[in-house]
Amino acid sequence: MPYRFGSRTDRRGATQAQTVALLWRMLVKLFPAAVDVPVAHAWCGVLGVPRDWCSTVHLDHASGLGWAGGYVGSGVTTTNLAGRTLRDLVLRRDTPLTRLPWVGRQVRQWEPEPLRWMGVQLIYALFRAADRHENERGTRTSAYAHLANLISGR
Repeated sequence: MPYRFGSRTDRRGATQAQTVALLWRMLVKLFPAAVDVPVAHAWCGVLGVPRDWCSTVHLDHASGLGWAGGYVGSGVTTTNLAGRTLRDLVLRRDTPLTRLPWVGRQVRQWEPEPLRWMGVQLIYALFRAADRHENERGTRTSAYAHLANLISGR
């Protein structure tokens, strides 16, 4: 999903056709037997990506408000752990979960626009180059991907 200037979101919720086609080609390349199996649905959505790409869990006992987020593609497993961590925080338990480094962690803000947009475009270009390089040569992670990860803070 493309980043939109100013962190705007797409309210249509439709996956771009070229994205579906690209993912289909990758699927068939990895699993040739899937070539005759139709894909009925494609999902897209907004990701809340923290600047350091690490999840966080917070609880404000004064207001009673708690939140967890920043899963960056690992939400299925991380939400379970975050829920158990929030439970222990709400109950004021001192457990291994409430002592995890993601509890109450402060995250640096993203760069202001237009720097953020330009950085994202550069990272997209580097990852596209990495994909081409890795697909053509069948190599491990390319230097392009390492550079994109470095720039993005991953």
